[in-house]
Amino acid sequence: MSELNSEMVNGLFEEQLSSWKQARDNYEALDRVMTREVNVDGFTFKIQFNPARIVSSAAKVDAKSIQERNCFLCKENRPAVQKGIDFSFGGTDHYTVLINPFPIFKRHLTIPLEEHRDQLIKGRFNVMLELAKRLSDFTIFYNGPKCGASAPDHFHFQAGIKGFMPFESSHLNTKTFFSDSETTLEQVVSVLPGVIILESSSENKAEDFFDKLYSSLEIKEGEREPMLNILCSYEKGRWRIVFFLRKKHRPDAFFKEGDENILVSPASVDLGGVFITPLEKDFVKLTAKDISSILSEVLISYDELETVVRNLKLII
Repeated sequence: MSELNSEMVNGLFEEQLSSWKQARDNYEALDRVMTREVNVDGFTFKIQFNPARIVSSAAKVDAKSIQERNCFLCKENRPAVQKGIDFSFGGTDHYTVLINPFPIFKRHLTIPLEEHRDQLIKGRFNVMLELAKRLSDFTIFYNGPKCGASAPDHFHFQAGIKGFMPFESSHLNTKTFFSDSETTLEQVVSVLPGVIILESSSENKAEDFFDKLYSSLEIKEGEREPMLNILCSYEKGRWRIVFFLRKKHRPDAFFKEGDENILVSPASVDLGGVFITPLEKDFVKLTAKDISSILSEVLISYDELETVVRNLKLII
């Protein structure tokens, strides 16, 4: 298992922002990014106008488009100036920690698997826990292949500096499903349907819960894994893992024409409370009602989540 810590990542940022003009310009542009806040049923969402994120938000992720483009996460296709930190886990999985050149956060990482493998988290959740523990200044996140990932053909995590997403710090109305000395599972019952939060001081229990949750979720016809986004952080000996359980990739407004179009493709950061709008028209017009509607459209309902948790209780 190779070395990796926040100090090494800070050194990587210093080197890359010194040597890589495109990345430096995009990080400096974050100081000029416009943001505003809207209140959605008592929860504050940020809306960020970030033109550089058009690369991700509008990414074509259909099979034909994926097949016709070079994978930008494979080492041979990355810019020569892009350097990274090698990270091996468990003797089999080898990753590279990279700075994301199209940032949302002041510190934004992409952590691809060295090998070109599909974006499927089963069997790699333990890596997410380990990354969160080693990079305790960051929240690690995972976007499923039909849940905001712009590279569904190459497995990767991302990470953003802690404290940026309102969901990390805001008071949330929750209902506890079960709790013991090491582990607590709660349902978020305000604003966001289809969200559960697991807190655990036990790596084994967190892994075991994930395996059972994953196996209990529906896999839609033609897909290879359940639709979900995950946020994971570690602090004071305890992991906090947020699961967003989904039923839809992009909202209807994404595909509409003219004034009805909203180019928002919700991924972990959007669901975490920061809606990214690469187009200024959407930054200006997006309302609390729009956000509420999008959340209801892409996440499973409260009733559906209750069914998931009831089924989980039978096997936990």
